[in-house]
Amino acid sequence: MASDNTTTTRLLTLLNVSATKAGKRKWAAYDDYVQPEKLNKRKNKVLKSVSVAEEVNETPVSVEGDGLNVDEEAQEANEIREDEVEDSTDPYELHFGCEPSCLSDLSKSAVNERRWKSCKIFRGKLGTTYETVPEGTDPGPSKKPENILERIKKPFLERQKRLPNDQAELQNDVLSVLAGHQDLYIVPSPWETKRCIREAISLHAVNHVTKKRRRVLKNNERLAHAAKTGIEPPEDVQDQGFTRPSILILLPFRSSGLEWFKALTSHTPSPEFQIENQNRFLAEYGLPPDAVDKLASAAPGTYPLDHTETFKGNVDDSFRVGIKLTRKSVKMFTDFYGCDIILASPLGLRQSIQKEKNADYLSSIEVLVIDQLDALTMQNWEHVKFVMEHLNKLPKESHDTDFSRTKPWYLDGQAEYLRQSVLLSAYETPETRALYNSSLKNVAGKVRLDHRWSPIDVPEGIEQNFVRFDCASPKDEADKRFSYFTTQLLPVVLKSAVQSANTLIFIPSYFDFVRVHNYFRTLSGVTFTVLSEYSTNQDISRARQAFFAGNKSFLLMTERFHFYKRYKIRGIRNLIFYGPPDHPQFYSELLSYPFLDDGVESSDITCRVLYSKYDWFRLERIAGTEASVELVKSL
Repeated sequence: MASDNTTTTRLLTLLNVSATKAGKRKWAAYDDYVQPEKLNKRKNKVLKSVSVAEEVNETPVSVEGDGLNVDEEAQEANEIREDEVEDSTDPYELHFGCEPSCLSDLSKSAVNERRWKSCKIFRGKLGTTYETVPEGTDPGPSKKPENILERIKKPFLERQKRLPNDQAELQNDVLSVLAGHQDLYIVPSPWETKRCIREAISLHAVNHVTKKRRRVLKNNERLAHAAKTGIEPPEDVQDQGFTRPSILILLPFRSSGLEWFKALTSHTPSPEFQIENQNRFLAEYGLPPDAVDKLASAAPGTYPLDHTETFKGNVDDSFRVGIKLTRKSVKMFTDFYGCDIILASPLGLRQSIQKEKNADYLSSIEVLVIDQLDALTMQNWEHVKFVMEHLNKLPKESHDTDFSRTKPWYLDGQAEYLRQSVLLSAYETPETRALYNSSLKNVAGKVRLDHRWSPIDVPEGIEQNFVRFDCASPKDEADKRFSYFTTQLLPVVLKSAVQSANTLIFIPSYFDFVRVHNYFRTLSGVTFTVLSEYSTNQDISRARQAFFAGNKSFLLMTERFHFYKRYKIRGIRNLIFYGPPDHPQFYSELLSYPFLDDGVESSDITCRVLYSKYDWFRLERIAGTEASVELVKSL
């Protein structure tokens, strides 16, 4: 109750601040939308058949001081008027309008209590999907019309003709889900289809921003017409959030930001649009002109595809940039409170929030996209959780918000129930599934792909032993795993002269790695070396050489080390997986490394995988869905 009172007090304070500014302005939609006072001064500059508010246009009139273009203003006004008849059935208006039909006490209660109704639906190239809606609500037809504005859809359709048919169909299936404003969780998200899916999602984002802007302009026209004629102003003009940014795209690296920039600007082609600060963006998010990208320039097959695609280009993981869309331009490096789209890494956004001591610019996010979740789990998942905790909260300051134009469900603190989230990942982890289950509260529902995995390919003839241990609670899993490893598995290995040499112990979690490392330090007569994500180049060289030469019997290695470095380790004869790796390809790669040495046969190699029922996602990707059921059902 105390928390509710604090929230209410803060909102009332913001409303009071807004009220004190009302005498200075009738309203201020966004910084680049013309206010009524300015419109009255310019009404003679447009066609007489167009009302005063039709002079509103972001390109000719903005805080940057763009010049006035009468033709563009008239064209914008005419386009808005032509679309007016479609407003009542527009998916954007139905979901993000003043009174969304899907937002009710019943749907909110079902979401809060996690009462979801699920069913399976086949969606073309997306395959079979699990679709969930709040219990007691009607999901409506599974296939929704795209309803993309013709102006931005036309260049997309032209490019789509050059795609293979299956990719074009995949884009249409993705857009069909997004049109219903449901959350979408695509797993797996293979590299071969990433570009076409990215373009479809970015089209949805650009369409969202454009429709939001046009709604603001249309309401500006209605209010200006009422002021001009002296009639009662309309009351249904709530068309904004607390702050302007409505799209947030979270990514792991600057190179990922560059790819999303290309996808977004593919829908704003030249000469219809100008991209401001493009050279600066390319310089900061690409590589220096004289730099050589060894991954991108290497011969095909030199590095695994996933490693090349993940780490080519600029891999700095701390960045954030605001993008402002106007009718004629894309403006990079816009201040967060004046932009429409935020491209950022979780780390970069967290640093910004902690520095400014507030996250008000995240209060009105309506579409959230998180790409490469698999890479983000290999960074620091706490950064992702930190950002999610700051989304759609009531702002601490007013930021010149005109609360008379703020949508009611924002004022009621219900934005999280309407936010649409899109998650993309190469594979699923408990962290990403928890994000999907707990943090996504969209009352329109959620769509998750039902993917069945096949067993991973491994070198023929290697005997793989999956060793299970019992664990009743996930809270005890780490302790149970360590206990079983130190009392059951490792003593058997140390008793064997063959298996206690040339042995690689692969440890997915760094916390488990520290624990095992400390334990090995207590063992007398056992030589070992380590490779972790914190190892220096000199440490790596020494460890690899010592292990290959046989000077060290054991090599402890973390999954993050393999993720970032992808070194081929020689000298392996025995493999112990302290837990199954998150990335299934790592499993097959490690089993292939013994064959880097001459004269090694499959019978010379041993492999043990320690697992519990809580390793389901990892097991499924390695052993296949059907075999994994058999592995865990007796636990």
